[in-house]
Amino acid sequence: MDKSLWRRRQLLLYFGLGVVGTVGTSACAHPSLSKTSSSAPSNIPTSSKVVASAPTGRPLPEFQGISQWLNSDPLKAADLKGSVVLVQIWTFACINCQRTLPYITRWHRQYEAKGLKVIGVHTPELPFEREVNNIKRALKEHQITYPVPIDNDFKTWNAYHNSFWPHLFLADRNGMLLYDHIGEGAYDETEHKIQQLLG
Repeated sequence: MDKSLWRRRQLLLYFGLGVVGTVGTSACAHPSLSKTSSSAPSNIPTSSKVVASAPTGRPLPEFQGISQWLNSDPLKAADLKGSVVLVQIWTFACINCQRTLPYITRWHRQYEAKGLKVIGVHTPELPFEREVNNIKRALKEHQITYPVPIDNDFKTWNAYHNSFWPHLFLADRNGMLLYDHIGEGAYDETEHKIQQLLG
């Protein structure tokens, strides 16, 4: 990774663009959503603590504006009916995302045969994260074998009304979103919810 870009990301985190999720967890906010000016939309959290609103009963949004699918043929929300679905919105150079990957890849391996489908929506923060070969290298490095749609135009990000990396969403077998979590942490809670939905 280019050292100047890494330094830029760290400076963004230190100067308030890194947003704390729940207590003891952290996430990166989209830079355009992290401003505290009066012109910021009213629905954007401006404090350092963010509480995710549970999307109870909302249908799993369609994957929109995907330029390419890695590790999979293109999927639609309807293709996932009958499975418990974990949607992970991430980008490969985000340190907070990297720290979640060992848990997500383990859940994929452990629960896939029981009906869990993991979809890792890759939405870039920095220009070099848009390059497909860089994403492929990251998939190999982190041993990611689940489907990864490339969301360079932020259309799926917007369909999920998302503002943060990483952000996890869980949908039941009927395609209804029942749980979400912003940032790192809550791994036991998330895994318990996966087990509960798998039944």
